[in-house]
Amino acid sequence: MAEQGLRELVGRVMIDPEFLQALVRDPYTVLADYELSGEERASVLQAIAKLSVTPQSQQARAFQTALVKRWAT
Repeated sequence: MAEQGLRELVGRVMIDPEFLQALVRDPYTVLADYELSGEERASVLQAIAKLSVTPQSQQARAFQTALVKRWAT
């Protein structure tokens, strides 16, 4: 798989629930396929950590919202 960026990662999370669950289970393996800066990687990992208290049906939106808030500031 070609390396991808943050935008592609968030887009895939939004449309592929199985991908999101793989990301939550093993973020380092999944993120290896994505070209992210250190700051982006840290933000993704923080967003994933917050998903443990989020109902599964709302995780994709919560993940997207966390990253949008982070990068909008």
